[in-house]
Amino acid sequence: MQAKDKSIVYFKEGLKVTKKAFKKEPLFCLVVAITTLSFGVAIFSSNSALKTLGSFSLLASAVESGNTLFVESSNNILTESPDMSFIGKNSLIAVTPPASVKSAVLGSLIGGAEDLSGDEERRDIIEYVIQEGDSLSSIASKFNISLNTILIANELNSRAVIRKGQILIILPVTGIVYDVKKGDTLSEIAKRYKGKIAEIVSLNGLSGEGDIFIGDILVIPNGKIPAYKPTYSSIPVGNSYFIAPVAKTNITQGLHWYNAVDFGAKCGEPVYASAAGTVQRAKYGYNGGAGNYVRVIHANGVVTMYGHVQKIFVSPSQYVSQGEIIALVGGRPGMAGAGESTGCHVHFDVRGSSNPFR
Repeated sequence: MQAKDKSIVYFKEGLKVTKKAFKKEPLFCLVVAITTLSFGVAIFSSNSALKTLGSFSLLASAVESGNTLFVESSNNILTESPDMSFIGKNSLIAVTPPASVKSAVLGSLIGGAEDLSGDEERRDIIEYVIQEGDSLSSIASKFNISLNTILIANELNSRAVIRKGQILIILPVTGIVYDVKKGDTLSEIAKRYKGKIAEIVSLNGLSGEGDIFIGDILVIPNGKIPAYKPTYSSIPVGNSYFIAPVAKTNITQGLHWYNAVDFGAKCGEPVYASAAGTVQRAKYGYNGGAGNYVRVIHANGVVTMYGHVQKIFVSPSQYVSQGEIIALVGGRPGMAGAGESTGCHVHFDVRGSSNPFR
């Protein structure tokens, strides 16, 4: 036998009032609602009184329409129903309102960047915009890494001339960055580049030695380039192999780390698989600035990555067809899973071949 509905359901942060409860015990519900709104306030100002009356009116209206409301201790009333986003022209998806989650704030690395060489360990690869008066040595000192680390990561030599506005890739520690290829194992990578497996696992947030995939970008702490550096040819891809991951090919930022371009789009619009393949990763979170992202490996071994999405519709090991909806566009600052982003867009990078939209 099903349990009967409770008239009033108490929560840690507030009170839930349903239409059924209101009709069953209207007087009790109204008394509890008014008490909740006025709790902890001894004397109402005229302004707060008006807010309370407005909130009470909204409560009665919503209960009459059948919606469920939450009364918060701040006297704000929020509808329980989530925001809705359209997929294509005929499907509707419920999406958690961005305002319900507070995202981490990333400090700017442009201009007078805060010195990140403090006690707190930095794990992310970042892009630094060179400022007037900067030198390669001063930048290395600012981020507490070796000069050679900057030179290798940016394919520069010791005689390189830098200029204001130029962007440099900055690793979190002294070492090298490595792009995982087919057939690689972590033990072989560590041996080849003189790194330690435990340090690679820890710095890159891996669950273990076997947690690597083709296209992963690994930072190898204190890694060294061998005398013979293996070369990997870029996989040739036809012009029509990939399609744009969004409906309109509106590139808002040209080629940047890692072999990526940004496609401008409205938050909530569909993100399409650029080519058929198998989902490697589908992860929510900050993820080194990429935010929520999906990564797909294609039949030719090339990997595509879609960053700053607000909702993911696929799972690892799932096969996707070209043009299949795999996520929704995100990236608005303050939106959950936006990562390091300045607005609604998709970060699209290609690993193992040239980016066709560069």
